Parts: sequence; structure tokens; C-alpha cells
Amino acid sequence: MKLTEEQIAILRSSGNIKINAVAGSGKTTTVIEYAKSRPANSKILYLAFNKAVKLDAAKKFEAADLGNVKVETAHSLAYKHIVFKHNYKVRAQGYKTNEIAEILQIQGNGEKHTEFIVANHINKFIAYFCNSDKQKAQDLDYLATITDKQAKQFVSSFYPYIVKQARLFLGKMDKGEIEITHDFYLKKFQVANPQLGYDYILFDEGQDASPAMLDIFLKQKAIKVIVGDTHQQIYGWRYAVNSLKKADFTTYHLSTSFRFSQEIANLAMETLLLKEHTNDYTELKIKGNGNTKVNKTKAILARTNLGLLLKAIEYITDKKYIKKIYFEGNINSYTYADDGTSLYDVLNLYNGKRGAIRDNLIKEMRTIEDLEEYIEKTEDAQLGMMLKIVEEYGSEIPALIKSIKDKNVADADKDKAEMIFSTVHRCKGMEYDSVELVNDFITEAKLKRAIAENRSTGTDDMSRLNEEINLLYVAITRTKNSLHIPETLMPANFPATAKIHLLSTATPELPAKTTKTYTRPAPGKKETTKEKASSFAIVRSKNTDAYKPWTAALDKELLNMYQQGKDPKDMQKHFGRTRGAISLRLKKLLGED
Repeated sequence: MKLTEEQIAILRSSGNIKINAVAGSGKTTTVIEYAKSRPANSKILYLAFNKAVKLDAAKKFEAADLGNVKVETAHSLAYKHIVFKHNYKVRAQGYKTNEIAEILQIQGNGEKHTEFIVANHINKFIAYFCNSDKQKAQDLDYLATITDKQAKQFVSSFYPYIVKQARLFLGKMDKGEIEITHDFYLKKFQVANPQLGYDYILFDEGQDASPAMLDIFLKQKAIKVIVGDTHQQIYGWRYAVNSLKKADFTTYHLSTSFRFSQEIANLAMETLLLKEHTNDYTELKIKGNGNTKVNKTKAILARTNLGLLLKAIEYITDKKYIKKIYFEGNINSYTYADDGTSLYDVLNLYNGKRGAIRDNLIKEMRTIEDLEEYIEKTEDAQLGMMLKIVEEYGSEIPALIKSIKDKNVADADKDKAEMIFSTVHRCKGMEYDSVELVNDFITEAKLKRAIAENRSTGTDDMSRLNEEINLLYVAITRTKNSLHIPETLMPANFPATAKIHLLSTATPELPAKTTKTYTRPAPGKKETTKEKASSFAIVRSKNTDAYKPWTAALDKELLNMYQQGKDPKDMQKHFGRTRGAISLRLKKLLGED
């Protein structure tokens, strides 16, 4: 194959280097050629981001007859060195909030669900520490990770207790009294300061390294190569850091994408210009050298599980002739939060069927209002998304999810799917011939509004906003051929082309079709149904900010509307939040809770 000048320069490099590679720029090919160009007796380690990338990379290095290259993930390395040595038992899915409360025997203080809110923050604190490069939990400031004012006040009042209980839980894992998590054995590996004995270490997807991973890597005596894309950092919520910015290595670039055309490249560059609003923009040039005309693999990509589920429901409802679809990752995980809470448990709480609830945390909630309060104090966005789905579709949910699962094909038959569904996080590293974006990504208008709110409250949350821009950039650059994008996500005055097709996001004047939907019954009453005019465009546009933090400016605006006697429905529509969220916030502001 013919290499570009940028690739040749990398192969001729010496010492520690970092490679900033745009989407589709052939970084794996470059890394393989780099390994080939090193002495045949060199011991080389390739660190992949996850298991799927590891398996794919192992096949490519084997095909290139590079038997001196060992392919691992940071976790697989740590597993071999820590889990086997200490005979630990690993808990694959992590711990639920209620399990932490039970193990630590956390007691409430008389306020509703205090023990579970505290346990939720203990769980997050443990994840924060295990992903950090610190030696001790008390060296971290977990409070700095909290953005919501109410949540921050709660954590402040319990902070010493949260730190103490987090250390106690870590101690129980260390002694083998309870099962350990994947985060824990990686942390224990990092604290042990291992030397791995390689001549070269190639670290892929470096923009999403945890500080713990980066610390292990940087302390190695090997010649080190970091490969990644600064603008593809999308795991900040998992406390990831951009190692391309952290490591003081000589910088090389891969700026030609072999995946998509110049039209897509131009849109990607224009999207990154949104970072001018966050004062974090550095000029990036992308040359689009892809020219495929194939349109076989088609994917719908969303920012959130909620956006994807709503789109999947729309898709199977409107296109009944579609027989086979595929979800990246385990389809069941789209109806579960990370801590195991099920969408069906939230639905049972909503319908007053508390006896059918399996999740112990949701069992402790007496009402939906209790759950909304818990969501606000913990900033649990996943639970918030579940509640929004339940409030929209009620008892229609089981039948809708069943229809989706009936059409979902197994991994082995992915190539037979007529449409692939995925969130951006799940399709990292993937590419498709045609991509359609769901209208749940950040827009320039939302970005400006968020920055204004940050300034009014003195909040420094630019890294999160930059990551939202990155998510849109990653989604756009998954396509090899054509892109179907909502007009609200398009940069101003950017033209539609043969490769870029606009999707109208205007709310239709007439509702779509009339369906039966369920309403939550009053205690002791039977479920009833009522006719509801439903439009999926309307559904997606409602309650878009339901569980975002309240700011001082929003609180003032809410109180003004309340004092003016505005109808609750008007306030709900104005703030894009559920009626329960509006009611709960007013109670807090009026001192009634």
C-alpha cells in the first residue's frame, strides 16, 4: 500500500511520540506499519481501548505476521497481574446503590431516602478514585465533580461520611470480603507501579484514557506511542482525561480520512467550530479522501439511550415491513441503568404496582415524586431518562419493547439487519455506509444557552460542553457515504449536498396517529385508557431539559411565573421539564419540603 507523507514521517520517528489522528485516517494501519518498521526482536505491546477493539486488532497484527506484538487492554493486563495473584472474585456488573447501602449498613437521618442518596454518591466516589492516578481516596475532591446546586449542598453536608464509607468499601474489596469491580483491580494494578518489560508500547484511543491507565503507561521504560483524536474524547463522565494533551511527547498528525468524502469532512470541521464558544477551539484540517458509493450498512445514531429508544419505536411503528434490526451492544442494556435499575420497575412505580417492583432502590420510593427528588439530589441522568419514557408511553412500553426485541437479530446476523441502532458511545470505532442522526445532540442554540447559565451561576462546566460537541463530531464521522442530519444540528448557512441530507425538525401542525395510552391510576383505582394524539416529533421535543440542574437564573424565572399565576402546563412547556419536576422545585423554593 502507498503511505501518505504523514504516515512515513511517523514510521521514521524516534523516541516517545503522540499521533493526533482524525476519524477514519487509518491509524490502525499506521500503527501496524510502525511495528513492522521496528527491529524484529522487539517486544511490543499494543494497548486497545476495549475488548472488541482488542480482538479486531489482534487479528490484524496476526495477519501482518507480527508475532512479536502482544495485544491487551489495560484491564486484561491488570486482571492477569491482580485477580489471579490474589484469587479475587470479580463482580461483572458493579454494585447497585441499594447493595452498597446494605453492605455498609448506612442509616438514614429521618429525611426521605437519605441512605440511598448517600450510597449513590459513595458509589460514584469509588469510581472517581479507582479511575484517578491518586494513591489515596482522601487525596481527591469529589465535591468538585458535582454541578447541581442542590446535589452539591447535600454532598457537602455528608462529605466526611461519604469519604469514610468509600474507604471502608474499598477496604472490603481489598481484603476479599466482597467481590471486586473491574475499576478496583485496575486501580490496584496502578498503585503497585508495575513494570511490564516491553521495548515499545502503543496506546490506542489515548483521548479517553483514565488517569489510572495513563499513569501505568507513562511510568514504563519502553518507547511510548499514543494514538488518538483530541476531538473524539467522549468519556469524561467516566473521569477520562485526554492523554494527547497530558503527555509531553513530539506530536505527529494523520489528517487525511479514507472513510468519507470532503463534503463530510467540511461538515465535521464546521461542527468543531462550535468550540469557539467554549474558547477551546484549535484549527483542524481534515482531507476527505473516501469515495465509496456503497449504501449497504445503514445506522441510526443517537446521543442518549432515550433518544435511541424513541427513534426505534418510531421506526418499527412507521415501517412495519422491516423485519430485521440490530442494536450495537446488548439490546437489554438499553432498558437498564448502569446500576441495574429496570425501565419496567420505573413503570410499575408509575402505575402504582409497587408489589411488582424487583429493584430494591425503586421499591423504597413511595411515589414518582420521591423518585424525581432522588434523581435531582443524585444527578442520575439515566433514571431521569427512564422516567421520561415512562411518562410518555406508560403501559404501552412492554409491547413496544417486545416488538423491538422480536426484530433484533443476533451478533452473527448483524450484516443481515436492515437498520442498525446505536448510541455514539457504543459505536465508537465503527463505520457505516449511511448514517442518520437522532435530534438529541447539542445545537448551537443549546450551547449558547448553557454557557450563559454557567456564567450567571459561576459554574465552570466547559469540559462537559466540549464533550457534547465531540459527540456530534464522532456521530457525523461514522459515515462512509451519506449522512441524514436534522436541520437543527446543521451549522448556519452550511449547504445540503449530494452526501448530506437534511431532516426536517419542524413540529407538525397535525398529530400523527391516535393510539390508546395508559394513565397512572389513583390508589385503589383500576387502570384506565384514554385516546392520545401522538407524534414522535412532538415526543422528542417535549421535556428535553427535565433533569438538568436548576440554576439561580432559572429559579428566579420559575418563581416569577409562579407569582404571576401562570398555569403549571405553561411552566412545564416553558422550562421543558415534567410537571412533577416543576412542582418539586417550587416546593423547595417556597420552603414547603
